[in-house]
Amino acid sequence: MNKILVANRGEIAVRIIRSLKAMGITSVAVYSEADRNSIHVKMADEAYLLGPAPSNQSYLLGDKIIDIAKKNNIDGIHPGYGFLSENAEFAKKVTDAGIIFIGPKPESITLMGSKLAAKETVSKYDIPLIPGTDHAIDDIEEAKEIAEKIGFPILIKASAGGGGKGMRIVENKKEFESQLKMAINEAKSAFGDGSVFIEKYIGSPRHIEIQILADNYGNTIYLNERECSIQRRHQKVIEEAPSAIVTPKIREKLGKAAVYVAKSCDYVGAGTVEFLMDENLNFYFLEMNTRLQVEHPVTEYTTGLDLVEEQIRIARGEKLRYEQKDIGLKGHAIELRVYAEDPENSFLPSIGNLEQYKEPTGKNIRVDSGFEQGMDIPIYYDPMISKLIVYGKDRDHAIAMMQKAINDYKIKGIRTTLSFGEFVMKHEAFKSGKFDTNFVKYYFTKDKIRESIKESSFIAALFAVKDYLRKTEIVKEPVQG
Repeated sequence: MNKILVANRGEIAVRIIRSLKAMGITSVAVYSEADRNSIHVKMADEAYLLGPAPSNQSYLLGDKIIDIAKKNNIDGIHPGYGFLSENAEFAKKVTDAGIIFIGPKPESITLMGSKLAAKETVSKYDIPLIPGTDHAIDDIEEAKEIAEKIGFPILIKASAGGGGKGMRIVENKKEFESQLKMAINEAKSAFGDGSVFIEKYIGSPRHIEIQILADNYGNTIYLNERECSIQRRHQKVIEEAPSAIVTPKIREKLGKAAVYVAKSCDYVGAGTVEFLMDENLNFYFLEMNTRLQVEHPVTEYTTGLDLVEEQIRIARGEKLRYEQKDIGLKGHAIELRVYAEDPENSFLPSIGNLEQYKEPTGKNIRVDSGFEQGMDIPIYYDPMISKLIVYGKDRDHAIAMMQKAINDYKIKGIRTTLSFGEFVMKHEAFKSGKFDTNFVKYYFTKDKIRESIKESSFIAALFAVKDYLRKTEIVKEPVQG
């Protein structure tokens, strides 16, 4: 492949283009009218307008993207994540057009895109599954009986869902029917598919995921785990690698289970298998994401691999360059998703102009960003500004690195999740590793984050005064001659 189109925007488009340039591959960007002056457009060797700002008039126009690719002799299309990345129909159309889709086969996307189909597929292997139904609910009374057998609380989930949509926790039989109807309606609205199923609710789980790579020759390896338990509204905000609670023995079990999941759907490319882990360190298959994950940089830091480069090598027909024994695990990495959101106001979007935007720099600090000072945060897309990633020799070092990087990250004009990241890094539950997906529910309030901000401002002021006094003393000292 000599020429690749990046069918995405923002920080992930920038990140993919960086790898393309390093590999000597011509990069092609597509953009909406709102992104005309974006960094990914400026970086690319070629760029083509898709249409107006709304994604359904630009980044979701699969046929138009394919048409641009055909007219400009493009060899491959990388979908990034979001938008068309897990759209099996788009992947098939790309392939049918004689262009390489840098991702899994359409059949794998379809299979893993349905939680029910995925559960049925992986059940043929020795992979732990959360107790629940193996089919969509069509008989409410039967579903109630199954729920009672499983034991309340139970979870109603949309089969085609993700991001917490179409999901309801049911505490008892009395509220089951009303919660079921709400879940079905939400699933229909969000995904056009009202199919839901039920499973046992694990009250205090850890969210652990395994990165895998698979080639076209039957070789599949796992690249260790990522911990993604710090979430708001079932969406990840902070990720790290490795997990503070996963032992080498558990890591091997998780990795082997993830490889089985990949093989069950004939997977090719980079993918992520997600698990829930209970307080006794028992883990259960949750789902498979058939694309590159937002949090992939923490795996890159701790393994030394460029996952985008590996995706491209696999897509162009190369065998995996590594065997499982070659995959190491060195140091510790943490990622904070810097969203244009107000943590003091229920993480609601904070749209506006980046009046000041200065990224932290230094050894083992990485910022994947699609913005620069003076740019506006568009209302049309996901509010993520950047990903702040740090690497340390161990977890304590990485936490300290993240705190410093957050303090050095200067953003004015909007509210961001930087203050939330600082709150988490300082919290004893996170530092000790004793937390789960309920961290925000148990520990986070707007009053606590205000206290944290005031404390940080006070400490910063003390350092400023100390620095001023030190400089004053230097000036007073006589010149030696």
